[in-house]
Amino acid sequence: MAVMAVQTAELREALERWFGFPTFRPSQEEIVRDVLAGRDVFALLPTGGGKSLCYQLPAILTSGLTVVISPLIALMKDQVDALDTAGIPATALNSSLAYPELRRRLDGLERDEYKLLYVAPERLTLPGFSDDLERWNVARFVVDEAHCISEWGHDFRPEYRRIAPLRERFPGVPFCAFTATATARVRDDVVSQLGLRAPAVHVASFDRANLTYRVQHATRTVDGLIRWLRARPDDEAGIIYAGSRANADKLADALAGAGIPALAYHAGLDAATRSKRQEAFIRDDVRVMCATIAFGMGIDKSNVRFVVHWDVPRSLEGYYQETGRAGRDGLPAECVWFFAYGDIARIERFAEEKPEGERAAARAQLERIKRFAYSNGCRRRELLAYFGETYPHAQCGNCDNCLQPRASIDATTDAQKLLSCVYRASAQTGSGFGIAHVIDVLVGAKTDKIDRWYHDRLSTYGIGRERSRSVWRNLADELIRLGLIAQDPARHNIVSLTDAGRRALVERSAIVVREPAAQPSVTQAAGRRGRSVPSSGADDETYDRDLFAVLRALRREIAAERDVPPYVVFSDAVLRSMARDVPRSPAELRAISGIGEKKLADFGARFLAAIAAQRD
Repeated sequence: MAVMAVQTAELREALERWFGFPTFRPSQEEIVRDVLAGRDVFALLPTGGGKSLCYQLPAILTSGLTVVISPLIALMKDQVDALDTAGIPATALNSSLAYPELRRRLDGLERDEYKLLYVAPERLTLPGFSDDLERWNVARFVVDEAHCISEWGHDFRPEYRRIAPLRERFPGVPFCAFTATATARVRDDVVSQLGLRAPAVHVASFDRANLTYRVQHATRTVDGLIRWLRARPDDEAGIIYAGSRANADKLADALAGAGIPALAYHAGLDAATRSKRQEAFIRDDVRVMCATIAFGMGIDKSNVRFVVHWDVPRSLEGYYQETGRAGRDGLPAECVWFFAYGDIARIERFAEEKPEGERAAARAQLERIKRFAYSNGCRRRELLAYFGETYPHAQCGNCDNCLQPRASIDATTDAQKLLSCVYRASAQTGSGFGIAHVIDVLVGAKTDKIDRWYHDRLSTYGIGRERSRSVWRNLADELIRLGLIAQDPARHNIVSLTDAGRRALVERSAIVVREPAAQPSVTQAAGRRGRSVPSSGADDETYDRDLFAVLRALRREIAAERDVPPYVVFSDAVLRSMARDVPRSPAELRAISGIGEKKLADFGARFLAAIAAQRD
């Protein structure tokens, strides 16, 4: 077992030499010290919090091999590419390797050439692999994405249960578990499943201050999404999560048809196609990935500038994990959910179709998502509260409800009209109707359904002509939120009055709702097209966008030469610092956070030359 006491100055020197960072992020140094001390460790750091460094730095500083158990080949490759580019000897063993390459890596492990080895959990049960590990002098086992071992986690993977027997085979080797997302229940389960012994437990804040959270309640259209994307700079990449394969395909086709480079990614595609499309996104060959939840965990891409949810997230924990793929480099990023109440009704129907034993949990998850969607309070507070963390401020200043608070308005008269229309349409025919039909009646539309049911003879026909359909739609959503109207997912989302709605209609009770939500702000994104402009959110810098574009092109050229993703060369945050500080010498370039000795030696001269050429 590797046990090592390291002075603070030595730690900081290694951090700067290998990773180019002058200081640790919150919780990193404490975790590194516990790993170096040979303790079992459970560490939860949010995405972008630097959890990988917490075991990579100890691996550099100690003898022996650090074995990292990781769920996806793509994730392993990204990690190994990044370590190799920083000059840190690392390798991975996985099923994608041809035999000559596999043999080369195994020989290197026999010769003690590597500090880190990445493997999938399935490899742990291969005949003879434990014998190999004993020869390779394992210093510690690291379980990455450790929430996958818990059946209560949002990404439970049965193959992760193959990790626990290693504890019996290697009783003296410490185990370290790392994850970015886990409730208290999941944390306890991970510790139990892995058999961690008196572990040092580190739970950092779940707050991602650089992310802006918005829930867009206005009418959802593909054209609206296209307008939103076009208002953003062309060099910003992002992920759009769809709830079905069909929606992922539909959105990708629509965006590509509008001139926005986009691809679809889902489990309906063969493995080769998925791999090719993922690689195109990672290497900045495509701007937008329209994907189901099958896409994401294996993405180490640091420069994702936006994450859009087109359909209802499956849980609040899943929403946090998926939005967390934006802004991993610490720069500002947008997380927007294009909300449609009909999606909620559809998910409710799916929940009711689940086996009885799973139904209660599905309903509870959906209720948390609904509360989040309809909340009038700080969204950051809501998210952190879900994970048991109390946000210390009344407002975060970086979500839609804090940036553009929605006022409460007296909607009694309009609400009475809508409630009355729901009641009369149903009472006349003895059948129910969806909210779209009710709104058609209110605005005096002429449709086949209105003609068929003679709803133009209702006293409520046309009494809402002075309001737009979107205003009535928002009011209907509010009355559903307030529990005055119910939708029946088992009957094509027909609406009816609840007991509370009938009382409000009869008693003419005062009804107060929230004003319609504003469209997601894109003015800051559009404004960033200029030459030298301020960034929003957590990044308060100004930088030369023309120089930034030149540096991005050079980064992509170098990445292609080395066959690695561009962000492995330098992150967007490093390039922005170059475009802001305009370094003129190796020493000035080295002073930028994120540029270690190896990267300075390999790339410094080319970037300085590009900066000088642009400056002149």
